[in-house]
Amino acid sequence: MRRIAIEGMTCGHCVQAVSKALAKVPGVTRVSEVSLERGEALVEGSAAAEALLAAVREAGYEARDAG
Repeated sequence: MRRIAIEGMTCGHCVQAVSKALAKVPGVTRVSEVSLERGEALVEGSAAAEALLAAVREAGYEARDAG
């Protein structure tokens, strides 16, 4: 499971946008959680970290690999 730290989410719509963006990345088998409160997403699968970060950034949010 990969943890992505996300900055800029302010509401439920943001959470949905990030979830949808991550789910479209090849290799993602499941977006386990996107937490507004913790500012992070948990993603399962074999997707490359850079692809996940790029998807979040393209959706309009800042992202970094948190492990």
